[in-house]
Amino acid sequence: MLYISDETIEHWLREDVPYLDLTTQSLGIGALKGRIVFKAREFTVLSGVEEVLRIFAKLGITPVRSLPSGTIVNKGDVFIEAEGLASNLHMAWKVSLNILEYSSGIATRTKKMVDKIQAVNPKAALLATRKSFPGTKELSIKAIIAGGALPHRLGLSETILVFKQHMVFLGDVNDLAQRVKEIKAQVCEKKLIVEVETIEDARLLAEAGVDGLQFDKIPASDLKTIVEQIRQINPQITLLGAGGINEGNIEEYARTGINGLVTTSVYFGKPSDIGVSMEKII
Repeated sequence: MLYISDETIEHWLREDVPYLDLTTQSLGIGALKGRIVFKAREFTVLSGVEEVLRIFAKLGITPVRSLPSGTIVNKGDVFIEAEGLASNLHMAWKVSLNILEYSSGIATRTKKMVDKIQAVNPKAALLATRKSFPGTKELSIKAIIAGGALPHRLGLSETILVFKQHMVFLGDVNDLAQRVKEIKAQVCEKKLIVEVETIEDARLLAEAGVDGLQFDKIPASDLKTIVEQIRQINPQITLLGAGGINEGNIEEYARTGINGLVTTSVYFGKPSDIGVSMEKII
């Protein structure tokens, strides 16, 4: 689903186990064989399972069974079971749980929002911003994909999205409108999308030929009318809604007829509640 390097996996392990597990070493239990079990304590969309299995492989832990990322599990469902030495199980335990709980929390919130969109506008897409916490991008992107969304932008090198902060250096929206054809010719294989806050700017840029408009912090009740007006200018233009979109208002925004709903809210919230148990194998 998403490529994550061995170097990254090893970095996660080194963060938690820079040298040794002092507790397991002191207790003298490291050479005993055991089993580790991960179980959902609530409705959860799984994410991060494959990364946990790669951690297991590096520590000589053998998976007995597992369910892939994107799987929906409910309270009491076991989704990972593995066996290995107690020393290795304890090294894998917390880093694996952290990956699963945070990633699955994002995937679960994403799935709930995707389902709400699909119920009222099956043609609209949920798009997650690049505002994930620094250092967590790979797991965050994988999680939103597991939940049924796609990334809005993976980074500055990928797409052209003009903000008002760019306008400061251009002059104003009229200057940008005059340069639309020039910019599109220069980046002919990319879409030129501009974030707007007023219907006047939206009309001007739609008439100038931009490929898409992103409406920032416009109430859904107003956005529906704006969408209808802009589509009369260009029925094929891509229209996005952004700014303050969350699980509480996602359906209202989906009903406006926009193509994509851009949100950051999936990244922030309660981690999934996942239980871990171990037992000694005799």
